[in-house]
This record gives sequence, C-alpha cells and structure tokens, in this order.
Amino acid sequence: MRAQDLAQLSTRAFKTNPMRTWLTILGMGVGTGAVVVLVGLGFGLQQIILEQIVFGETLLSLGVSATGAQNLQITDETIREFEEKDNVLDAAPLARFPALITYKGLTGNVFLQGAEPPYLRYAGITASAGQVFTDDDAGDGSSVMLSPAVLKLFGIEEAETFVGEQVTFRLLVPADDGTDEILEIPIEKDYLVRGITKEEGVLNALMMMPELRNYVGIDEYERAQVRVSTNEFLEPVEAELIEDGYRVTALSKTVDQASKIFQGIQVTLAIFGGIALVVSAIGMFNTMTVTLLERTKEIGIMRTIGASPSDIKWLFVSESIIVGFLGGLSGIVMGVIFGATINVLLNFVASQFGGQAVQLFSFPLTFLTFIALFSAAVGYLTGIFPARRAASLNPLDAIRYE
Repeated sequence: MRAQDLAQLSTRAFKTNPMRTWLTILGMGVGTGAVVVLVGLGFGLQQIILEQIVFGETLLSLGVSATGAQNLQITDETIREFEEKDNVLDAAPLARFPALITYKGLTGNVFLQGAEPPYLRYAGITASAGQVFTDDDAGDGSSVMLSPAVLKLFGIEEAETFVGEQVTFRLLVPADDGTDEILEIPIEKDYLVRGITKEEGVLNALMMMPELRNYVGIDEYERAQVRVSTNEFLEPVEAELIEDGYRVTALSKTVDQASKIFQGIQVTLAIFGGIALVVSAIGMFNTMTVTLLERTKEIGIMRTIGASPSDIKWLFVSESIIVGFLGGLSGIVMGVIFGATINVLLNFVASQFGGQAVQLFSFPLTFLTFIALFSAAVGYLTGIFPARRAASLNPLDAIRYE
C-alpha cells in the first residue's frame, strides 16, 4: 500500500466518526496534560532552587575554614600554600570583624567583611538589588554591599530603595595588651551602598579588602575560597585540605544532591500523571477495538481486492499513532497553558504583596518533545493488538460479518 493511500485511510475516521475520534484525542490529551503539568511542576521547583546558585567558577571552588582543633589559622602564608597546591588556580580570602553600622542616627551591630572580587565570584555572592563588586572595583574605597538582614535593622522593606544610601562604620577589635577590652575604631567617612546581597539571615557588610586594611591590621582570615582547575580535581583537592585539618565545603555536592532529590520528585509526579495517562490509553484501546468490530466487513472487502494482512495491520497502527500523537500535542497545549496561567497569577499576586516573581511551572523543550514522541508510542502500543486481530481475519468471514 502506498504511503499516500495509507495516510488517507488512516485519517478517514476524522470524517466518518469525528466526534468519537476527537473525544478519544481529548481523553488522551487529558492524561498527557496531567503528566506535563506535574512534571513541569517538578522542573519549576528545581529551577527555583538552583537558579539561586551561581554556576561556573562557583562549582569549581571549595570553601575552606579553620577547625580550631589543630590551632590552624588562615593567614597570607596559608593562602600562598593553597595556591601552590597541584590543580589549584587561585585562593581568595575573606576577613571579618565585628562593627557598628550607622544610618541616619540609627546604629546596629554587623560583621564588616573585607574581600576581593575573585572571592565574590568563587563564593557565588550576587546582588538582589544594585551591583556586585567586579574586578574593576578592586580599588573601590567608597562603597559597600549589605545583606538583607542589615536593612531590617533600619526598618527598610524594599532593597532597591536602600541602594545609593550612605552609611558609616565603627570597627570593634580586641586590645593588643591581651586583656578582654574591645577597642572601637571609628572610620571617618561615609560609604555608598552599591548593592544588596542575597545572603539571608546574616548581618554582613562587605567592602574591598584594601579599604579594610586601611583601618585594621589583618593577620588572620575568617575563611578562603580555593579555585580548582577542573571538576575532576575537586575531590582530590578537597581530600588533601581535609587531611591538613581544614573544614571544607563544596557547592557542587549540594547541587548534585539537590538535582538527585528533584529527579526523584519528578519521577514521583510523573507516576501520578502516568496513572491518568494509563486510563486514557485504556480508553483509546477500547476505541480501537470498537473500530475493529465496526470495520470488519470493510476489512474483508479490502482483503478480497488485494490488500495484504500487513497493509491492514499498518492501517490500524498508523491510525492509532496519529490519534496518540495528536492526543499528546493537545495535552502539551493544555498543560503549558495551565502552567503559564498559574505562573502569571502567582507573579501578579507576588507583585501586589512585594514578593519576588517565580516560575512555578517550567517546560523544557526537550521534555515536551519527549512527551509528544512518547504519546505516539503509547498510541502504537494501544493499536498494535487490534491491528494484529484485524490482519488475521479471514476475508470471507469478514465479508459475511454483520
């Protein structure tokens, strides 16, 4: 049978039984749409979590801090030792001191940090409002970045409104005479707030390291970020640092664990959606079986005028594939429209209450393509049994069938 004839005969049901055919497609679409919506929810949740993490150099960096168990300290010499290790490209330190921050007569306690731009890249520090320090700002001595918790000290709700404001600091450092006395070192200048970080729950202010050194001697660092050359050397370098007695954290492991968790969530949601798809497939199988009974005499006539059993089988299989594929497309359309509508409503509500816009449902193109092909495969599986029965009918018995 020619492909053109097969295509015409396979789509004849859209003319002879349009209502039943489209209802079958709709039923298949509902099942497929359930899968699309539920798995799209899993993709959306994964994207919401992982988009908060800065990739690239962040995933190739190790956070290193001293445990205190072996009287370890992170000093300039320690940083040089880190950089001299095999497969390590760079090491960037972070200094931290208690301080008082003042804004329009209001004062609160914070930790004043000093770092250089590479540390921010390696640690994945980004700005929720304003700008983050870049390599061109290494000598910036007039601006700082604040964490969201600092804004709450002054009753500021909108981070964007605080960008461009000016604050002052007073450092709190221990006395050099060995007593418990805390010295207050005022910094006689105003600092422009250039950005608000995404570090929730911490009272941090961040300035460039050279500027902080102008007011306090830095003999020891709080922590450091060690930049490894490639991903394959992360574990060896991490193991070496741990063996030296340091506490090491790797964001890449957190990302891998989160990805595995969300893969499990997506599989679970797909199973629930698959139940609806199975019900739809059963309905489609029933429709194809009824179609076989209705067209028994037609099959007998086709056989007597020269159609082979293979022609009859492929006629039914192609018809079921078309119905399954169209059902998949309709399910994709319904699922995407539903997810997009929920996203728009959520973002509208978030904008009204000052929240952050999120995409709760996400539909990657590869996933939608897989669903369309999978629906066609389901159509094939539901049509193969009726197709084989149709191909095995005796032509004379089929003609006499009433």
